[in-house]
Amino acid sequence: MPSSAAQDDLAALRIALWDELQRAARDKGHGWRTPVLATRDGDGADARTVVLREVEAARRQVLLYTDARSAKVSQLQAHPKATLVAWCPRLGWQLRLKARLSLDTDGLARPSRWARLKLSPAAQDYMSPLPPGSPADAAPVPARDTRGHFALIRAEVDAIDWLGLLPAGHRRAVFDAAGARWVTP
Repeated sequence: MPSSAAQDDLAALRIALWDELQRAARDKGHGWRTPVLATRDGDGADARTVVLREVEAARRQVLLYTDARSAKVSQLQAHPKATLVAWCPRLGWQLRLKARLSLDTDGLARPSRWARLKLSPAAQDYMSPLPPGSPADAAPVPARDTRGHFALIRAEVDAIDWLGLLPAGHRRAVFDAAGARWVTP
């Protein structure tokens, strides 16, 4: 658990937030492991739970995996700005990350990640001959030696909005291009 100083000092809080994000990418039980990704869908919005795969704090980036044929891919290509929302009950912290999304379907980053993923049951999701949301009753089982439709989504974080629902009182801070500041919860 982050120190109480992190909840009173903006610089310490920023470090604690990125540390917790990195922990969430490694710890399947962390509350932030499965944030909600909200994207724009035409004139409306769309949201879904995703799995936080990697965090590069120094570059302010979060990495997600996806099927290149999923609806979120066409949405991010049309409107690359999105928001990730995560809640951690253990910490009592909500996190909103405003980010610019980019898609990697054939870059150098994919092979090493696929090598780790391909032996897991989750690999089947990316190798289906049918796109996500299709009826699954007639789908043939794909071969395990292909990367199928595996793609990476890189979220470059432009702003962080943190809300701490703390026993001593609620706190909220924003970190963005304008700097770091406390705001009213």
